[in-house]
Amino acid sequence: MQNPFELKEGRFIVLLNEEGQYSLWPASFDIPLGWKMVLSEHSKDDCVNYINKNWTDMRPNSLKLNN
Repeated sequence: MQNPFELKEGRFIVLLNEEGQYSLWPASFDIPLGWKMVLSEHSKDDCVNYINKNWTDMRPNSLKLNN
C-alpha cells in the first residue's frame, strides 16, 4: 500500500493546531485531537499553496507570545 501522503492525485485537507502550525492531511483520515480543519477537501497542490500562503512564521505561537 502506498503512503497516502505521497499520492499526487489524492484529496487532502489543511489542519491547524493551537500553536498555529499547519498540516497537510489526507481527506479520508480522521482529524487528530488538537487539530481543526481550516481548508476543506482540495487537491494536494491547492492545499500546499494554502499552507505556503498562510503559514508565514514557522515559530509556534507559544514562542511568538514570549518575544
